Amino acid sequence: MFTDEVDAAFLDAAGQQLRGICNFAVGYNNIDLNACKEHGIVVTNTPDAVTEGTANMAMGLLLAVARRIVEGDRFARSGEWGKRAPLGMGEMLGLGLAGRTIHIVGAGRIGYATALRARAFGMGVIYTSRRRKLACEGAPLCGRWGELEEGLRQADVVSMHTPLTDETRHLLNADRLAMLKPDAMVINTSRGPVVDEAALAEVLREKRIWGAGLDVFEEEPKVHLGLGELDNVVMMPHVGSGEIRWRNEMTRMCEASARAILAGEEPEHRVV
Repeated sequence: MFTDEVDAAFLDAAGQQLRGICNFAVGYNNIDLNACKEHGIVVTNTPDAVTEGTANMAMGLLLAVARRIVEGDRFARSGEWGKRAPLGMGEMLGLGLAGRTIHIVGAGRIGYATALRARAFGMGVIYTSRRRKLACEGAPLCGRWGELEEGLRQADVVSMHTPLTDETRHLLNADRLAMLKPDAMVINTSRGPVVDEAALAEVLREKRIWGAGLDVFEEEPKVHLGLGELDNVVMMPHVGSGEIRWRNEMTRMCEASARAILAGEEPEHRVV
């Protein structure tokens, strides 16, 4: 699992019989790849199988935040709605998406798939990646490459899709959160530490942005205490890829990788 830390001490404890590690995830920041190389251990992951589910989660969180769906659900369930007159036309208003701009930070498979969904809702696309990707600039995305901070200032939605590395840890920090528009939304379905959770909680509490949708957190399964008190954040327990079809496919990939490693064959989804 992506929650299992695989370091040199783990490998030493496992012993010489360990031949491969099949990560049940596409991200592998939990694995010390250099240590695995030194021990001659093959590492695999599950790319593609997480793309659709995670992009669906990102879009679901965005819609929930924009239209205050969780807040409305709680109100409808509470009985308070039935105790008072119907809502006025100016109450519990949300934000539309058509004509707004989404900033995709990390334009890999999941970032692209999320941008594609946003386009279906009439959104324009800015993307930030280490290099330009013409597939993101051609039809149907018709996106525009931009530097991170340029995109943050222009975005109505910032959707994080970058892997967790030393360079991306707290990529969205207090200074960069301050660049966002008052009605901007932050969506994170990548890894929790790419966003400074304490800084985000403060920005949300002070209502300096519209809201946030989070499937990942800095110290999972713990969630920053300040977030749980807020109505302008929607949270899920890191289940972005959690659709039946795709979890079955991830299982198949791990099984195929394990069989290949034990047979002395090259696994299809080798990382190192």
